[in-house]
Amino acid sequence: MVFLTAQLFIRCRGPDEFWRKRQIFKLAAHYIGRRRNCYSIAIRNVNRALLKSTIGRQLKKDDMKELWETRINGAAKEHNSNIKILLEGLGRCNILLNRKSLSTLAVWEPRTFKCLSDIACAKTKLGGFKRVADKSMPETVIVEGLIDELD
Repeated sequence: MVFLTAQLFIRCRGPDEFWRKRQIFKLAAHYIGRRRNCYSIAIRNVNRALLKSTIGRQLKKDDMKELWETRINGAAKEHNSNIKILLEGLGRCNILLNRKSLSTLAVWEPRTFKCLSDIACAKTKLGGFKRVADKSMPETVIVEGLIDELD
């Protein structure tokens, strides 16, 4: 593009402004009224919506973590344990399952979760974990350290 005067050069902002505004209007396409057509109003509302969507993604992650812990804790209480004992025992046994997979096991595979809970309780009882109750200790689980005590 050829500019004959400096004033025309200053007034022409180039194609970048068109595409930048077009991107904002695309994001504001589902709005109603001037929020959709007026650039200065649209950009404010688009920025606010993008900010809230970022916060919403983090809140969704927090909600899922809370749901997983609630499921694990409920399933562990069915087996006379709690989430702290379960996670401590699984950590000591080098069973590296995250909360999501443990909650999935608690919901869809209750027998597998019971076995994991028994192993965790036995290992924490063997390790001298103070919060383990005697009634939560299963008799059928033999952990690595219990073999020497049985002989």
